[in-house]
Amino acid sequence: MRARRASRGGLRRLALEQAALRRVATLVARGASQAEVFDAVVVELGRLFGGYHTALLRYDADGMATFVAAYQPAHGGRPTLKGQRWPFDDDDEVTAVLRAGRAARTESAEVDTTATDRTAHGISRAALRAQGYRTAVLAAVVVEGRLWGITAVASPLSRPLPPDTEERIAAFTELVAAAIANADSRAELVASRARMVAAADEARRRIERDLHDGAQQRLVSLGLQLRAVEEAVPDGLKPRLSRTVEGLGDVVENLREISQGIHPAILSESGLSPALKTLARRSAVPVELDMRVGERLPEHVEVAAYYVVSEALTNAAKHASASVVRVHIGVDSGTLRLSIADDGIGGADPARGTGLIGLRDRVEAVGGTLDISSIAGHGTSLSIVIPAR
Repeated sequence: MRARRASRGGLRRLALEQAALRRVATLVARGASQAEVFDAVVVELGRLFGGYHTALLRYDADGMATFVAAYQPAHGGRPTLKGQRWPFDDDDEVTAVLRAGRAARTESAEVDTTATDRTAHGISRAALRAQGYRTAVLAAVVVEGRLWGITAVASPLSRPLPPDTEERIAAFTELVAAAIANADSRAELVASRARMVAAADEARRRIERDLHDGAQQRLVSLGLQLRAVEEAVPDGLKPRLSRTVEGLGDVVENLREISQGIHPAILSESGLSPALKTLARRSAVPVELDMRVGERLPEHVEVAAYYVVSEALTNAAKHASASVVRVHIGVDSGTLRLSIADDGIGGADPARGTGLIGLRDRVEAVGGTLDISSIAGHGTSLSIVIPAR
């Protein structure tokens, strides 16, 4: 009878652990933020271990460790440890085990009142008792071969930790490492895309500058020279020469429009608001502008917002049969919020190559998000959020 109860208890505990692991693994798989995963890990561990205190600490370059997540039962009456920092001693035997990528258990000891501050506040036996803990099991979080930090389960002085604690927290620690690696990969991808966009923007800016300072200026100069020659030629040649000068002026204007499309000089010189006003004046569809931007924003933010509006206006003119486009842009708490809505036919599908995929790539490359709503017969609206700091 006792054996059957123990077996049923073991199966129930295993089922609870698997369910907790699935919940954390689901967060990792859907790309949840590190903070969400970290909080979930310590909460699930705390619940599985019946209310023991759990924490996740990150090693910092200055020899300290930061609590990035902590779970403490409400009845314990302790303030949260999240955000607190403790030193780690490389000579400590527990730290040595962790640096080898394994789990370690440490029992508290009587507090030595003569100990240094470093010992009294570090992860040591004396520190455990000083914090009111009897036992702690620490497991190494290893990311791409380096020790990133530790997960920890600690028991109060009145209760020891179960002997199998090391094995039970190992799977959670692996999920933490997976979440960190996934987030690092996403961050590297975003950074790579941002570098590509920045390089393309710089190339466009250089081409615009070369056209303005080179070909355009040369054509303008030739036009002035031809006007001077026009005064000196016989009357019979003047009409033909005048038409040539006018044609040259048209070429200059076309070249100016091309260079503006490559990279608008007004954006670099005057900022986002004047550049958007210029876009609105040139738009084939009437534009209602509501701008609350104020001071200049970082260049990559202004460039991204400008090209989103430019592409949206182009799409509205070419594909939407819209009669008006409403553009609202503002900055709130360090975040640029941009909405663009037309009253056209709607039904825009990014998969059909309407330029919406490129817009989303550009926005995401600077850390922003772009949401699209385009219901057939109800127009198209874009909602963009970009960190402006």
